[in-house]
Amino acid sequence: MMQTLAQQFLTEEERQRVSEATRLAEGRTSGEIVPMIVSASHDYPLAPIVGAAVIALPLALLLTPYIAAPLWLGHQDMWIFLALFCLLALPAHALIKRSTALKRLFLNKNQVDEEVQEAAVSAFFSEKLYKTKAENGILIFISVLERRVWVLADSGINSRIKQQDWQEIVSHITLGIREKHQCTAICEAISRVGDILREHFPINPADHNELHNLIIR
Repeated sequence: MMQTLAQQFLTEEERQRVSEATRLAEGRTSGEIVPMIVSASHDYPLAPIVGAAVIALPLALLLTPYIAAPLWLGHQDMWIFLALFCLLALPAHALIKRSTALKRLFLNKNQVDEEVQEAAVSAFFSEKLYKTKAENGILIFISVLERRVWVLADSGINSRIKQQDWQEIVSHITLGIREKHQCTAICEAISRVGDILREHFPINPADHNELHNLIIR
């Protein structure tokens, strides 16, 4: 069975490293840290359509006179153009739909930001991070297709810690993904989150792990 983007993102050994980094970080704080990796936050059906048009339109314009001229079609060039556009657009659409790298080229940045944020918020509630005893759950949400990271913290954390601290975590992981050192970047970010939380939510001997150390979907 073919692996999803999220499953390909980390090897089995790297998953264990991330889980261990989470366990160690939570050993220093009563806060609950949940790294979550998803293949994509949305299916983006318009991306292959836009991409197919961008590819097929100039090619059809370029090829039309070369095909129409030898056939002496004259004013019927438009029909040649439309036929070529359809013939080129269909395979281009199929190719972009199957290729992560190509699909990523035609994503709308504003839509991507909105979809990743919405998916992160939905995951925060579906994984019950809002139900920790001290309201100190924090989600590190990584969406592979979009190469986006979102950090969401419960109200107990947000009331004490500045958003700028989380933005630094996001930037660190995002850079690591771009440089193909995602496991190291995630582990370092988790450790940093543990340090931040420790200052405000020190470890309590009665604490126990309430949530997953790593979620992959």
